[in-house]
Amino acid sequence: MAVTPLSVIAEAFEDLSKFVNGAENNGNTKQQELRLDKFCRACSHVSILFHSLGLVFKFAESEYISKLHALTDASKTYDTLQDIIDLDVANETVKTHGSLSRSLRRVRQGLDLVSAIFKQFLLTDDSSLKEAASTAYAQVCAPYHSWTVRTAVAAGMYALPTRDQLLVRLNETNQSAKKRMIRYINASVSVIEYIDKLYLSRNISLDW
Repeated sequence: MAVTPLSVIAEAFEDLSKFVNGAENNGNTKQQELRLDKFCRACSHVSILFHSLGLVFKFAESEYISKLHALTDASKTYDTLQDIIDLDVANETVKTHGSLSRSLRRVRQGLDLVSAIFKQFLLTDDSSLKEAASTAYAQVCAPYHSWTVRTAVAAGMYALPTRDQLLVRLNETNQSAKKRMIRYINASVSVIEYIDKLYLSRNISLDW
């Protein structure tokens, strides 16, 4: 079977999912915490999806890439996701702009947005992706964006590629894309829950 961006993403997150599920089942020792460099490598494959959706998701691509770069640089110093959150907890900078904990929240939001887009893609065979992308954006990102950003995104939805154009860009058929999207959706659930639990276990809310 051909290697495509979707197949690479699905495999990377299935690998992360197996790890975090195993870590939770075996207890949370230092050896079983998710390494930051491993997480960043898997996440690096996702940006191509935002790029494939065109200018309307340029905001997501730019934010995702910049925050992922910050985490990747941090992985040279800090071993695990827990380490960077604990650093910000100690410094009282968890929600500060530019903090690593904030960068992790935004990357996690990007993963969730991709999952939401895939779910909407699977619900319809419409040639236009406007409704699917709009619904996914409204669910994941809109609550955290200003009116100006929400308005710009809404206007840009008309510039989305068609379903067929997206499949061509991703080198997929409709059937192969659906299979790989389902794999990512299922795998990303565990990874996103794992990240959320890191914040909740430290009494950090998720509404930011």
